[in-house]
Amino acid sequence: MGHPPGAATAVAAVIGDPIAHSRSPAICNAAFDALGLDWVYVAFRVAEGDAAEAVRSMRALGIRGLSVTMPHKAAVIPALDALDASAERLGAVNCIAQRDGRLVGHNTDGAGFLRALAAEGHEVAGVRCVVLGAGGAARAVVLALAEAGATEVVVANRSPQRGSAAAALAGSRGRAVGPESLAEELRGADLLVNATPVGMRPGDGSPVEPALLGPHLVVNDLIYHPAVTPLMAAAAESGAAVVGGLGMLVHQAAAAVRIWTGREPPLGAMSAAATGGP
Repeated sequence: MGHPPGAATAVAAVIGDPIAHSRSPAICNAAFDALGLDWVYVAFRVAEGDAAEAVRSMRALGIRGLSVTMPHKAAVIPALDALDASAERLGAVNCIAQRDGRLVGHNTDGAGFLRALAAEGHEVAGVRCVVLGAGGAARAVVLALAEAGATEVVVANRSPQRGSAAAALAGSRGRAVGPESLAEELRGADLLVNATPVGMRPGDGSPVEPALLGPHLVVNDLIYHPAVTPLMAAAAESGAAVVGGLGMLVHQAAAAVRIWTGREPPLGAMSAAATGGP
């Protein structure tokens, strides 16, 4: 912050477990500083099972906003007064705003994903997409791709039931396949999105065989730590266009700042903070 927080300082935070690795405090505090706002953003480690209690404490403590990350995106919902359309459809919340004592849940994952791709010059209207995974991030991506006009959204997942549920968010343009069909699907794809955690842990390999990648693909790995994942490295080597997950994180945070403060977020300052810049 540009000055020490005081009694009038508005507080926002992120809850999750683990949370020590989060770049969100640096990103959001950079935004508040650039906007000249007397706000501060901190991180709280909240154990699984305690999310609803943590959200209810927003009222007692006067916390203005919360970002929500794994494993709490669904668990916070019973403690909320209302959901936006995206959060309701996905059954997941990543941003909570308190207004006049009411707690409203939002899901900005899909919008952040699309804005991050667009910032790199990639539009999704008319393209054929393959999404790896069927969890919360994957579901948000599938819905966003369909709403943005993707021609087809193929969900590749080990669990047929979860894969089908995620693909259904794309309506008639959604389809679920198993890992054994990935090679065939990628041959005709334009965009590959990794929405699994494979590549996050030390020693992880790429979730996709490097031989299946090539210049015909845009490869977007939603993982932002490490900055270059095994999939991203393999994709770059193959000649594919590569997009990392840090841009999505920044644009999600920007959406949260907009929701909480009503101000237009300073993307330049936020992006610099995300990469450790000044």
